[in-house]
Amino acid sequence: MRLEDYRYIYFLGIGGIGMSAIARWFHAKGFPVWGYDKTRTPLTEALEQEGIQVHYEDDVNQLPQEIRTDKAATLVVLTPAIPAEHTEWAYLREQGYTIKKRSEVLGIITASAYTIAVAGTHGKTTTSSIVTHLLHHAGVDCSAFLGGIATNLNSNLLIGKGDAGRELVVVEADEYDRSFLTLFPDIAIVTSADPDHLDIYGDKEEMIRGFQQFISQIKPGGYLILQDSTDPSLTDKVQQGVRVIRYSLEQGDARVQHVEIDGHRFSFNAETPLGNIAHLRLGLPGFHNVENALAALVVGQILEIPAAALAAGIESFRGVKRRFEIVYEGEGKVFIDDYAHHPKEISAFMNSLRAIYPDKKLKVIFQPHLFTRTRDFADEFAESLSKADELVLLDIYPAREKPIAGVTSQMILERVSGPEKYLLRKEEMLQNLRENPDFEVLATVGAGDIDTLVKPIKIFLENN
Repeated sequence: MRLEDYRYIYFLGIGGIGMSAIARWFHAKGFPVWGYDKTRTPLTEALEQEGIQVHYEDDVNQLPQEIRTDKAATLVVLTPAIPAEHTEWAYLREQGYTIKKRSEVLGIITASAYTIAVAGTHGKTTTSSIVTHLLHHAGVDCSAFLGGIATNLNSNLLIGKGDAGRELVVVEADEYDRSFLTLFPDIAIVTSADPDHLDIYGDKEEMIRGFQQFISQIKPGGYLILQDSTDPSLTDKVQQGVRVIRYSLEQGDARVQHVEIDGHRFSFNAETPLGNIAHLRLGLPGFHNVENALAALVVGQILEIPAAALAAGIESFRGVKRRFEIVYEGEGKVFIDDYAHHPKEISAFMNSLRAIYPDKKLKVIFQPHLFTRTRDFADEFAESLSKADELVLLDIYPAREKPIAGVTSQMILERVSGPEKYLLRKEEMLQNLRENPDFEVLATVGAGDIDTLVKPIKIFLENN
């Protein structure tokens, strides 16, 4: 299909971080864009302010007149989070509209571009944002579709000028629903391949096969930048002529040396097969983010960006919203918000917190995301969360799932070995902070709607 064959674009689930980036892209290209989402959020409000009409009721009568009267000229973009019984989706299916998943549309947009795709069960949003910033900061014309709001851009979308002929695009390659199999990148980063989304894949082996297929789609002459500790079978189907560069903090073809922590800033040297870069200073905290930056630096080297420009880009990178975001600091307390929702992510986050704030009392508020993930990784969640001095567990955020009998936050709580642990509802959280103010470092962690607590907690800390 060709995008130029369509005049109107309609999004089912426009408020998702990936969906909203594509909606903004179509809007910037001059297409009339509309969308539905079940919840009004700051992101949907931003889309409305930019001129995109959004409604929040699942009602066919809410469909714009243009969509209902010109089926042939309408492209419907669908997120997998929309339930099968959704009324508007059922109507659009029955009427024979062209309906494409978000991943399919992203594949079409990038089909003729030089594509840098960042995959991995965790780390891909930060890594793709660093890649984008390094290119943009160095004056390389590029577009980017990101899974988070990059602080430097204040957006999840960057649109290049396209003046140099073939467009260069940075995208997140999402493994959920096998979405990344619509992409055929020139450069691929795989940050991790830990078991996740087993509701889709069934088991770890099938998920690995999905990653193998994604890696097999790297174009001949391209590059695979692979985190060194991932399953070695990931490269079994890599095409001949694709160069593989393994990376990690301590081993692989690319590694770092002399990591030092200075407050929230991490300093290090990078050693890669494409050249060494000394005295790098990353303002984004966390050992895992040093590793993410290393992968991004290799991309910059492949694209022949000078070392000095890469170093300047690393130092000026300001992070991604909800990725180790320091929300408040003062009066002997620090408040950090993070999107971590997989046990490996939480473990990396907690290890970095302990390194930056040794001997501080750490209180963590965690909202589990998905019943299946909670069921499959209850032991691993408990192990990573036991590193907190005080743990508050909120109810599971269901997202696209129906409840599973017996699967609740209690499954994690009863396995946690930390000294203080309890269950609360979101509505009880501020009162809890008033009654238990003896923490020094506070962290909200999770991928659901726990972010709605961030602003109230920040205001509470500022006023108390």
